[in-house]
Amino acid sequence: MTLLCDLESSLGCMFRPLPLIVRVIHKSRLRYYGKPGLKINYPYQAYFEVADQSGTMSLVLWNELCPEWYQRLNVGTVLYLQNYTLKQSYQNRSRPHIDNHRMKSFHSVEICLNPRNPTAVLTVVPAKSVPPQWGLPEVSYQFTVRSELESLASNSACDVIGLVTFVSRVERIKCKGNTGPEKYWTYRWVHAVDGTSNIPFILEIFASSQPEIFNGIYPMTYLVCTQMRKCQEPDSLPYLTSSCETQIFTTGYHKGQPYVSDPRVKSFIQWTKTLKDSVMLKKTAVGGHYCFPHAPLIFTQSVADGSAQVPLVAANDLKSELEGLHYREHKRLAIQGQVMAVQYVTLPEETLSDQQMVQSVVAVSDPPSDQRTVEVTQMLINRETAPSSVQSSPSRRKRKQAKKRVMKRRYITRARVQEKREAGHGLTEEELSEEESDSETEEVGPLEKRTDQSRASGQLGPPGFPQSEGATGEGSVADCDRTSWESSSWPKQRQEVLEYLHPGGVCSESLSQRFRFDDKTLLLQQSNLHAARWTPEQTTDTLSSVTCQGYYKITILGINQQMAIDAAFVPVMSSGDPRSLGLTQDPHDNTLLSCLSAGFICPLADPLSQSEVALPEPEEILATAEELKDTHLVCILDLCHLGGEKVEVIITKVYRMTDIALV
Repeated sequence: MTLLCDLESSLGCMFRPLPLIVRVIHKSRLRYYGKPGLKINYPYQAYFEVADQSGTMSLVLWNELCPEWYQRLNVGTVLYLQNYTLKQSYQNRSRPHIDNHRMKSFHSVEICLNPRNPTAVLTVVPAKSVPPQWGLPEVSYQFTVRSELESLASNSACDVIGLVTFVSRVERIKCKGNTGPEKYWTYRWVHAVDGTSNIPFILEIFASSQPEIFNGIYPMTYLVCTQMRKCQEPDSLPYLTSSCETQIFTTGYHKGQPYVSDPRVKSFIQWTKTLKDSVMLKKTAVGGHYCFPHAPLIFTQSVADGSAQVPLVAANDLKSELEGLHYREHKRLAIQGQVMAVQYVTLPEETLSDQQMVQSVVAVSDPPSDQRTVEVTQMLINRETAPSSVQSSPSRRKRKQAKKRVMKRRYITRARVQEKREAGHGLTEEELSEEESDSETEEVGPLEKRTDQSRASGQLGPPGFPQSEGATGEGSVADCDRTSWESSSWPKQRQEVLEYLHPGGVCSESLSQRFRFDDKTLLLQQSNLHAARWTPEQTTDTLSSVTCQGYYKITILGINQQMAIDAAFVPVMSSGDPRSLGLTQDPHDNTLLSCLSAGFICPLADPLSQSEVALPEPEEILATAEELKDTHLVCILDLCHLGGEKVEVIITKVYRMTDIALV
């Protein structure tokens, strides 16, 4: 038997090193180093940090031994090693932070376990067979609570535990400066709370060698992440990003892990026992567009080389950028230009929850004494509570269908109804009959057919511009004027545009959905990458977006006036929206320009509050759009390929020329 401290002097010796007994204290992700022409069947490599009473050293598992042993060598495992080799350590790699072990680290030599020449012999020693006389150190952790995160130094490593409240969809980004076989990094964002702060942990978790756990993260589970690194951008909340040594564990994978006895883990478990599922579920969300950190307050560009925090591209290059996107690849770009047209698009009602539909009907109906409001509201309640086995009579079904059409029509044209309410009178019986007739016409109209085709392809909202969704008959022109704006110079300039890109608006994958346990499988399927095995598609009718009822379609004309593109602006409207976390929520006047600059509508509503917040209607915001005319802006665009022909282009922020700094 020998100790790790004796191996440095053994490097280069002719005799074979003596057997070792060590404990695994850190485990890195599995690395693939294959390339064309490499005649190795299993080109894999994995680093471990092992320790004995004298210190710590790196251990490398090579090739065929990786698929056989990688999943069996866990943190805390005790190994009896024979027939290993020693070589000079590879210095140009990341290492875990192990200061908490307070042990000496030997970085000049690393232990190599090879499948041949010589064939390494590994033996796992059961925990019950490890005597105290061996002096093997226990696994130590550095758990940090959320209230302490601000005081942690940048790039410091820490371990965290929290209750998951938000899980983003899985996206990919191109590897930067990596010449290896891995061209893309797969990642997702997670919010987790631990009870020590009102602000959750913001976690950027990259996929590693735990695909089942990575793909199975969902709200209301306990999440443990080890060896996370703190990142801090100016004017932004700190967040944690995973490293090559990060291990993640969720509910169902905690049993037997060494951290279960950590005092801070026990304290967290005690806190979770005081929570109510019904309350926490209201704070959960899954999927949707999410990008962090938010765009900085000032757009900084270098005078020397023109570089900026967000790559500034020419408008003519946008088409190639969009066409070059791969599946679920995310890219953030900035372009210069002017906003030439804006249209507010109301999302189809099937994407709204029943509660949102009831609120919408009440908001646009006559005063509470109006019997029609009671009937429509009661219809929604009966639809949710009535057993499916009860069959309605044909006449009753016909009346219910008529009421549904009335509700839909009145919801879409709420601006016109609001005018009548302000004038002191509600809808007359004749107008109500006209709306029923209009609704009958809508069901067979060509616009409705095009909308159905858009929904089938995953696009939410109408394909046409600037026609308003659901607007037919005499009121369509007035409704369109209220829900859209166009610069007076746009019709002429549009004729001179060489390329006008229409990516497709907002898709179902663009919106965060409220989490329900009954919908867990469907939500995970929608937010993860395509499954390895085909499964029948499930309906998304039961899903409800967190706060979104519509979005603004923004037409941007490039500064060269030869390229135009439509981008979707989905403003944050509630503090329950995961995107609200970290936003600089300075009050503004809710003009369209200020909303585009801030990213949210002021003030943000609180979904848990009983009091309602009066937010401006889209028509009121669009009434201020004239100040955008002839205004040069820098627009931040988030691009993401969602599969098939669906490409998401979302505008997250605009900068006035006064918000740009040259350095």
